Amino acid sequence: MGGFFGAASHEDVVLDVFFGVDYHSHLGTKHAGLVYHNEKQGFQRQIHSISNTPFRTKFEDDLPDFSGNSGIGCISDTDPQPLIVRSHLGTFAITTVGIINNAEELIEQYFQTGGSQLMARSSGAVNSTELVALMINQKDSFIEGIKFAQKITDGSLTLLIMDSEGRIIAARDKMGRLPVHIGKNANGHCISFESFAYQKLGYEDVYELGPGEIVRVTPDRFQTLSPAGDEMKICAFLWTYYGYPNSTYEDVNVEVMRYRNGEIMARDEMEKGTMPEVDYVAGVPDSGLPHAIGYAKESGQPFGRPFIKYTPTWPRSFMPQNQDIRNQVAKMKQIPVYDLIHDKRLLLVDDSIVRGTQLRETVDFLYKNGASEVHMRSACPPIMFGCKYLNFSSSKSEYELIARRTIQKLEGDEGQQHLDEYADNTTERGKCLLKTICEELGFDSLSYQSLDGMIEAIGIPREKICTYCWNGEE
Repeated sequence: MGGFFGAASHEDVVLDVFFGVDYHSHLGTKHAGLVYHNEKQGFQRQIHSISNTPFRTKFEDDLPDFSGNSGIGCISDTDPQPLIVRSHLGTFAITTVGIINNAEELIEQYFQTGGSQLMARSSGAVNSTELVALMINQKDSFIEGIKFAQKITDGSLTLLIMDSEGRIIAARDKMGRLPVHIGKNANGHCISFESFAYQKLGYEDVYELGPGEIVRVTPDRFQTLSPAGDEMKICAFLWTYYGYPNSTYEDVNVEVMRYRNGEIMARDEMEKGTMPEVDYVAGVPDSGLPHAIGYAKESGQPFGRPFIKYTPTWPRSFMPQNQDIRNQVAKMKQIPVYDLIHDKRLLLVDDSIVRGTQLRETVDFLYKNGASEVHMRSACPPIMFGCKYLNFSSSKSEYELIARRTIQKLEGDEGQQHLDEYADNTTERGKCLLKTICEELGFDSLSYQSLDGMIEAIGIPREKICTYCWNGEE
């Protein structure tokens, strides 16, 4: 994933962009960058790895060297950026969020049409933001270039461009898979993935871009350069998992959706008569907590926090890259509240079950601390496909996903032809999937939110939501 923030103002925006980008740290753990522009110095840029250090501490020492009335910055899980590019369109800074599945094909097309070189990493891979800039520069204007790049990209592409006059162009993905918001204060405008980021900085909401819309932002105004399209496929995981609780997308607040989602899960379980009697309903910290609050409220069973995630030394914004250390850190974060675990029947609600590795360790941890029962509920349906648009649940193989791996274990290749049945826990195959995962991970019972229930909780038309991870439908 990733996120960005930009601002254009009659005042210096160094701190606004710094804090605005910092508020996107929940969206990535690999790279971050800032670039500013003023008439005297032109562009000033810095990029850092944030794999082992939070964004804030990496960039604080750079702030005295920056000045500018315009700036953009990003958190990126793909490539170091923003980049500064010089072309026939002028010199400009660019940052992107998304994924390009056909990158190799586009690179080969570039070489076949006369291109001679691209910067590459040791693996030969090309920076995806450089590739986007290359596509944009094949046209005679930024607008034509952005639309061309989005048209030929297989995946998704949302971006910010800051030109040599300090003007900022924002473009939302052609299918609107991610949000782009514009805020305003007395001195200028800002552009952000997360709206709460600029609200904390004194900006007010003024506009949310539509799918494929391209907008130019200056201190005095924002102007639509290319109108929004009619079709949208915004990512449902914005609400269930990676969106920040304060965020609102398409007028639907994340925290409110999660409460409602938990309530719907409990309502449906009570109607089916499958709800267990427990001492506490608990959320897996952090994003599982609001789903659990809604579940507890609707079910009438008490909400509790039998374990707390300790984050002062290992916050989510900088996790170690070594998998063994990651696993150990995950264990170290879980601090039990013994009195709420020992001899207690617990029902845990998590935002999703992707690979299942850490959940197995969580269950073991609870039983070792004396839990008598551990029931698990997932706030979204079984994940059947690795995300090819935003890199959320991407993996080297879809058999890394616990649902697909379990199906292969049960029926081999034949089972892969019946994913829709396995995703429905009312079918025989669906019940078998639940039973097998339950036994593997050590739960006393397991249930997933239905696709219909999740969409009901989001509350916008089904055809406007991307559900690819669950049903493979684009």
